[in-house]
Amino acid sequence: MGAAVGNANAGDSVARFLQQRGIVAQAQQTPSGADPAAPGLLNQVRDKASDLVLSAMNFLGVPYKRGGNSVSNGFDCSGFTRHIFEMSVGLVLPRRADEQAKLSSLVPIKKEDLKPGDLVFFNTMRATFSHVGIYVGEGKFIHSPRVGGAVRVEDMREAYWAKRFTGARRADLNQANAGT
Repeated sequence: MGAAVGNANAGDSVARFLQQRGIVAQAQQTPSGADPAAPGLLNQVRDKASDLVLSAMNFLGVPYKRGGNSVSNGFDCSGFTRHIFEMSVGLVLPRRADEQAKLSSLVPIKKEDLKPGDLVFFNTMRATFSHVGIYVGEGKFIHSPRVGGAVRVEDMREAYWAKRFTGARRADLNQANAGT
């Protein structure tokens, strides 16, 4: 299968997956059956970030484990993001959330400019960058939340997350997997 076909299929797969899980609304179809021209998640995910988001979604339900960085042992928040970025785009992130936020190769992004695949950071432990997840679109992110929890998708607009949001970073995914 060609790369262009694979990327288009990955974008379609992400869209279907998010719709089936109720994470995004069903796409409106134009009379020709094509995606609508309106901007939104379904149009944003048709690039390399779609593979990253789809990879992350494969880990829904994996238990949280402090210091965890594998499916067999569970993930903490930064172990999850590190695993997803390394596995799907070949970018090795630092181990801790605060180190990921300070990585010079990641570009700071404004909340209104978020795209699927961006890292989102929160202050959950009285530290500016104490929690990290991956933005999936339409105000939602996937993360490994806390002891007793499991990898899941949550809405950043909910009061808890909205007041704790501290920033976002974007990796150059074209550079990250140029060697793969």
